[in-house]
Amino acid sequence: MDDRYFSPDPAQRTIAADLYNRVKNLPLICPHGHVDPRLFAQADYRFGTPVDLLIIPDHYIFRMLYSQGITLESLGIPTKNAVPVEADHRKIWQIVCDHWYLFRGTPTGMWLRDELQGVFGIGQKINSANAQTIYDAIAEKLATPEFSPRQMFERFNIEVLATTDAATDTLQYHEAIRQSGWAGRVIPTFRPDAVVNLDTENWRTNIDQLSAVSGIDIAGYSSYIAALEQRRAHFKTNGTTATDHAAFSAYTGSLSDQEAHTIFGRALKGEISADDARRFTGHMLIQMARMSADDGLVMQLHIGSFRNHNPRLFKQFGRDMGADIPVTAEFTRSLKPLLDEWGNQSDLTIILFNLDETTYSRELAPLAGHYPALKLGPPWWFFDSLNGMRRYFDAVMETAGLYNTAGFNDDTRAYASIPARHDLWRRASADWLAGLVVRGIIDEEDAEAMAADMAYHLAKQAYRLGT
Repeated sequence: MDDRYFSPDPAQRTIAADLYNRVKNLPLICPHGHVDPRLFAQADYRFGTPVDLLIIPDHYIFRMLYSQGITLESLGIPTKNAVPVEADHRKIWQIVCDHWYLFRGTPTGMWLRDELQGVFGIGQKINSANAQTIYDAIAEKLATPEFSPRQMFERFNIEVLATTDAATDTLQYHEAIRQSGWAGRVIPTFRPDAVVNLDTENWRTNIDQLSAVSGIDIAGYSSYIAALEQRRAHFKTNGTTATDHAAFSAYTGSLSDQEAHTIFGRALKGEISADDARRFTGHMLIQMARMSADDGLVMQLHIGSFRNHNPRLFKQFGRDMGADIPVTAEFTRSLKPLLDEWGNQSDLTIILFNLDETTYSRELAPLAGHYPALKLGPPWWFFDSLNGMRRYFDAVMETAGLYNTAGFNDDTRAYASIPARHDLWRRASADWLAGLVVRGIIDEEDAEAMAADMAYHLAKQAYRLGT
């Protein structure tokens, strides 16, 4: 249905369809996501089975199934301790399709339906009876050259795709992409959480890796800062335009040089407290803003997730297993130390993401509507949905204005879902703008410009992807 997700009001639906048709074929700007760069490092890479592509990488799918008592082992999710998991991918696919009713009305259900239709040309509804037929249809296409990651990249009309890469990453796959001569633009994003958040598991090992890849012996805080700056410079030579930082809260606060040296020294000895970790992360966020002011990298800050809430899953499967839960957040006081130092820099861009919707209109929109350095990222994670987008538009646009937001990013590791996610955003944006038109808030000329900005220009400008 071409007018899916649009208002039932005939006047709004007509305008929404016109706006959408004007932007639906614009190139995709993918400035933040978690697609593995090794997919593009060789021309003949293959995804494997439909389960390898659509189920195992997608925590949106397996977290819902887990909530209904279906084990991750039965879905083929690899374990940390080599415990055997289901290896029959047809059986896994059948389990997923037997329970597909769980996804009725959810963003995942909408994405996969649109993905099967748009990417694979499959119009059948997923159910138990046709599970193997759909599996065969997908598997047949994945075996062809047209469904290699590079060819899909071109068919999806992706202009640029940013991956997310640890500060200790050698970027070997990005270098291989560049050296291959392929024209697709895949760039890294600098993510230093594993060496910044002192309470990260294996933090000390990560510091040793940072020493090795930077060529700087990290003996204390000063050499640690030098190593981070070296890695940022290396990332920039590989095309990086942004950094990414995740923290439990938005707390920031500067430490004195002596305090930073002392806490870092305790961390090297494995003697930190929870307060040490909190204060050091808050200090390093300010340091990362300083570095971004120096080197021009856009700074992304993702706040408000209680990560690895389920210790059993974390122990057996590790991170990103669907057990991260939103928490309340506070920004006005917490970000003030950072903003006091860097918020008025018009040549610095800090993009805020949050999982507490109550802060949208109360804090985030007023902050972004004032400080030159701040922009708001799109609704994230649990709110990257049709209704989440609508709530976001209504909550932030009046105060922040459209041009203090950063457009859309798909933020996914589920590669084949990227076009469906962008299409949903473009439809939601067109429908919201059409509502403003029918109420006389904006005219159609402004709506057309805003639709193009929301679909394409805002993200490209916010992430400095013009070249």
